Amino acid sequence: MRVVLTTRILPVALGFDAVLRDLGHEPVGLLTMRDTENRYGPEFTLDALLQGLPADLDVVMPARRSEIAPLLASMRPDLVVCMGFPWKIPPDALAVPPLGWLNGHPSLLPRHRGPVPMAWTIRAGDEEAGVTFHRMDADLDTGPVLVQERYAVGEYVEPDAFYARTGPLVMQAFATAVERIAAGEQGTPQEAGGEYESFLRADAAWLDPSRPAVELHRLVWAWRYTVPVDELRGALVELDGETVRVLASSLEEVDGARRLDCADGPLWLLRTEPAEAAPAQPPRR
Repeated sequence: MRVVLTTRILPVALGFDAVLRDLGHEPVGLLTMRDTENRYGPEFTLDALLQGLPADLDVVMPARRSEIAPLLASMRPDLVVCMGFPWKIPPDALAVPPLGWLNGHPSLLPRHRGPVPMAWTIRAGDEEAGVTFHRMDADLDTGPVLVQERYAVGEYVEPDAFYARTGPLVMQAFATAVERIAAGEQGTPQEAGGEYESFLRADAAWLDPSRPAVELHRLVWAWRYTVPVDELRGALVELDGETVRVLASSLEEVDGARRLDCADGPLWLLRTEPAEAAPAQPPRR
């Protein structure tokens, strides 16, 4: 199969490229975009993406959604594979590859549809997370499922460590999904239910000590797995007359950590930083 990769994240592009070549398919190009919102963080710059790609991949970069279909058609793909691309794909572009689009979504669909599913997985206190590879349709994260793999969330860790741990399983699931598409499988319709969850917003920016400690602990770590919208970033709290952003917390006492008394006990703040231009704190419930 001739396959076009669609992503803004270099590790995804490199992983997909390697898996496809191992399976005997031909990655022929990358469809990507400029990231004016810095959605994927400072480590995933456009320059790093373009310089890190295999030299034999053509690159197309539409400025508007309406340009995706003609640019994609110029590469004559049989299949398009996507993960880490923020635009909703229009119907004319979905129709270009004869075998359709395959999307990787880091949640157990239909649970946690949307742009930051791991943040919502943590905020909800889910014990399991996972990855779903599904066919793309006209809606967001709703198409038939080809592969779904589960893994334990475990103790909250920095995103780099978490994604390094789960990356091999994601690529194994991707390989299985590609093989199933090559075999003509259409996938299984998603179960009923599910919810679309957008970015964390101002109503989740502040830690409210009148709430249980575990709820605030989850919120601290959820903010580590989301991306800023309008430069808003939590989790914020007032300590000794200063607004700080909490970057890591623990439910167990840790030497040197600052204590935040919550409704049912302490939360231990492992790392904080001064917060500038913080939004107004909402009234306590």
